[in-house]
Amino acid sequence: MPLTIAASYRARARGLLGRDGLTGALLLTPASGVHTFRMRFAIDVAYLDRRLTVLDVHTLRPGRLGRPRLRSRHVLEAEAGALERWGVRRGVRIVIAPGPSAPPPPSVR
Repeated sequence: MPLTIAASYRARARGLLGRDGLTGALLLTPASGVHTFRMRFAIDVAYLDRRLTVLDVHTLRPGRLGRPRLRSRHVLEAEAGALERWGVRRGVRIVIAPGPSAPPPPSVR
């Protein structure tokens, strides 16, 4: 699955706003919390620590504020239901491996 990394302030601020859906996932870095105000669809949110270990996973409907997590340094967003299908849950570590010509997909260990 494709992964987009939002590492600049502008990219993080834009996030998923204005989109009707998402193929793959969006990694916000650095980030400790998110919101879904003005979003058109529900998302899964995984809060990650410095080593990309999942601290917590939640599903947020549009118009919600996700509480910041104290140790969170990154946030992984995907369409609602995707993280469960991919096996992303508390305690697993996300590994980002670059593909030959495609954006790097996240994997779970």
